[in-house]
Amino acid sequence: QVQLVESGGGLVQPGGSLRLSCAASGSIFSIYVMGWYRQAPGKRELVATFTYGGSTNYADSVKGRFTISRDNAKNTVYLQMNSLKPEDTALYYCYADVTTNLGYRNPYWGQGTQVTVSS
Repeated sequence: QVQLVESGGGLVQPGGSLRLSCAASGSIFSIYVMGWYRQAPGKRELVATFTYGGSTNYADSVKGRFTISRDNAKNTVYLQMNSLKPEDTALYYCYADVTTNLGYRNPYWGQGTQVTVSS
């Protein structure tokens, strides 16, 4: 079994910053992609991804403001969010494309962490 645990969400004023973390644990052989999605009322969006080889991808709405990073040794992915806007308010989910020690490859999701940007 594989678990993803997120942390770092909260309430922040417009223009502020937050850093999200997501640690994967369990029967993990390798993780190809780790990333973040967000869910706001009526909208689900891929925020950013980071492959094992170091390639990154960002939604246009966060380019230049958000930075994704990854520590492969710790099976952990981070999302540094700067210049936050009210429209960034959402439930942020961590995602990992995991191959387990038994050789099964499946997507796994965290429980979500709420980010609220408001004055």
